[in-house]
Amino acid sequence: MMVKVYGIKNCSTVKKAIDWLTERGIDYTFHDYKKSGISKDKIDEWQKVFGWEPLINKRGTTWRKLDSEVQVAIIDPSSASKLMQEHTSLIKRPIIEGDGKYLLGFNEEEYDKNL
Repeated sequence: MMVKVYGIKNCSTVKKAIDWLTERGIDYTFHDYKKSGISKDKIDEWQKVFGWEPLINKRGTTWRKLDSEVQVAIIDPSSASKLMQEHTSLIKRPIIEGDGKYLLGFNEEEYDKNL
């Protein structure tokens, strides 16, 4: 199986996911959306799978640094998509895609069941 990992290279949660994949011999490619950006189409695809709210990392420093006016203006998939494209580090990570499956964040039990 080959999976694609989306995230930010220096994120500790992304590192845990990559270590998990490596330990199990699962091949992966990595897309650093902080360096390479992310398309609106890809964000829209993820929103269809996860919904828009789980995709926004509200516990991170990027969210906390946003003006409260910006935060309260995120009310639907369109406004969330635009903000995630402008501030890619707002996207919860990692996102794993492979074999028609999608995983958000790192949860070892979910990975064991689905990868």
